[in-house]
Amino acid sequence: MTAFTVNNQPVRYRMDPETPLLWALRDASNLTGAKYGCGTGDCGACIVDVDGNAVKSCQISIAAVEGAFVTTVEGLSRDRSHPVQQAMVAENAVQCGFCTPGIVMAASVLLKKNANPSEAEIEAAITNLCRCGVYPRLVRAIQRAARVQAGRETIAAAPPPGIDPADAARAVPALTPGPAR
Repeated sequence: MTAFTVNNQPVRYRMDPETPLLWALRDASNLTGAKYGCGTGDCGACIVDVDGNAVKSCQISIAAVEGAFVTTVEGLSRDRSHPVQQAMVAENAVQCGFCTPGIVMAASVLLKKNANPSEAEIEAAITNLCRCGVYPRLVRAIQRAARVQAGRETIAAAPPPGIDPADAARAVPALTPGPAR
């Protein structure tokens, strides 16, 4: 069995040790934020944080992360309050959303290592492919996230995912049939 920590929870996988981390996360742990994009490590849709490094999870086996601390986009912030998530929304740097989790994870790792990256440093660190072409907004979002993280700026929080429990508990009015057409 392969054991490591995922989103601050110890996990033991009863899988072939050569299983790519991406598939262990998605299939065994139901953490589907990391996406399967290319399978060759070129697109970055599968990036997760492994011991403080942005790692393409389709390219590393679970055996290679034995004993490591892995953080996925789900573990970064369940309520979307992480500065990178907030800035991505505020700067409209999200379109279709497929590549977004990998970009968010790569950006969060970058900001852990470099609290105030230049545009060139951002472009060098964020090698993710985005078919929607959000790159100029992405640079602005990461620079804004750096300011938020440093306490120099605030962003109004995006609403948390899901449905408000009060709304879910409301009774739905019965449908009355209208006239036949």
